Amino acid sequence: MTVRLDKTDRNILSELQRDAAQSLDEIARKVGSSKTPVWNRIRKLREAGVIGQQTVVLDAEALGFEACFFVLIRTSEHGAKWQAAFLKALQDRPEVQEAHRLAGDIDYILKVRVQNARAYDVFYQSLIAEVRVHNVTALLSMEEIKSTTMLPL
Repeated sequence: MTVRLDKTDRNILSELQRDAAQSLDEIARKVGSSKTPVWNRIRKLREAGVIGQQTVVLDAEALGFEACFFVLIRTSEHGAKWQAAFLKALQDRPEVQEAHRLAGDIDYILKVRVQNARAYDVFYQSLIAEVRVHNVTALLSMEEIKSTTMLPL
């Protein structure tokens, strides 16, 4: 379901995407409004589900998580029981930052952030011990060129 947004809503959302820690006064000034109408719009956008969980973005490398792997998974299993076990295995592992089910030759792609290659191997060994997969290919990201959570409003 799409929510109808006007220009002010889009400007507010753009400001929140850029820096959600801004004060209401700052956002209101930047979008050409006052504090109360901005607060009311933000509240309505939350209630409509447009604004979800608010969080903070941490610097992975500064915290020692220097290796980012993209893990391509093919499986011969597609039953509900296997899928539930696989989903639980992913949810139980904080190293998995993203997981997507795909159309095409690859069934799943994971974004896994760990300290180093040895830590990836520990992750990999524990995953395949828990759920059966047909083929796993791990690709090490040499450099992050762009990463954003911002939508093009």
